[in-house]
Formats: sequence, C-alpha cells, structure tokens
Amino acid sequence: MSKVAILIADGCEECEALIQVDMLRRAKIDIDMVSVSDSRQVTSARNITFICDRVLSDLDPDAYDGVILPGGMPGTTNLKENPKVISLIKKYNAEKKLVAAICAAPTVLGYAGILKGRNATCYPGMEDGLTGALKKTDPVVRDGNVITSRGLGTALSFAGAIIEYFTDQATAKDTLTKVVYKY
Repeated sequence: MSKVAILIADGCEECEALIQVDMLRRAKIDIDMVSVSDSRQVTSARNITFICDRVLSDLDPDAYDGVILPGGMPGTTNLKENPKVISLIKKYNAEKKLVAAICAAPTVLGYAGILKGRNATCYPGMEDGLTGALKKTDPVVRDGNVITSRGLGTALSFAGAIIEYFTDQATAKDTLTKVVYKY
C-alpha cells in the first residue's frame, strides 16, 4: 500500500489539505497529516485548528512514497521557509517519488528548483514563483512524478490525479463518483 505525507503549516488553506486527506483515505491510500512545526496542532488561514498525525522532525522520509503541499497564506510561505520541507521535496523528486502541490504551494516546488523544464500550474497571479517551469493554466497538471493544481476549486480533481498516480484511473473515478464528483 502507498503511503503519503501531507505537509501542513500554520496558515494553510484548510480545505486544500483536508480534502486530500479525506479522498486519499477513501481510496485506501495511507496518508499522514504532518505538521511542519514542533506542534501537532495547526491553525489554518481562517483560524480553524486541527491536530496532525505527527510532526516533520519525527518523520522517517523513507517510509513514504510521496509528499503533498497544500496552499494558502501564510501557509505556503511557512512551507517555503522551512529547510526540512525543501530538503524533503528535493529528496523525493530525486527518488522519483510523488511531489504534489496545490494553489500557491507549487511556488515552493519552484523555489526548491524542481520545476525546471516541467509543466506546472498554480494559483492565478503566482506564476512568477514557478521558477523554470513551463507554465500552464489547466486545473491540474502532471509531469512525471510532479502534480500541481490551481486552488481550492480544483482540489477534488487534484485528489483524483493523486489517486490515479498511486492506483489507476478507474479507482480515481470510482472514488470521486462516490462523493458525487465527475472525474
């Protein structure tokens, strides 16, 4: 079974994070909510507080098959400014493991230097942060092991792309159809 870490920072876009957790668990993909601070408690951009499964400093990176970064502000900035986050992104990309980001968070991938020559998308107006990328406006863009998406309105399609990455299109479609979403 595949196992994924979703890296969550204070100031994240809570729906972009929790929709991924919900949909991947529905698809029987193991996903851990990982706080990038020293506390398992995270407060979102809209003051919603929730508890993550673990903290980044306790993470065994070899136990995971990929990483997801939700957007939001200042959550994206908090991800970008965390050297452990950047190191993990680079490691997973080098190992061809999933590296996925939505909304403003693809700019963290640009900052980490892994988008050079790759197709990517992000929240409208943040494209300058996609350093080296071939910028697209599609709701979800997959280029090899990297999946990017535009924002909360594309979160279910983003989840479908991640589910398909680890399973197949039929499983992604079935999972999303069960929540009355056309994939």
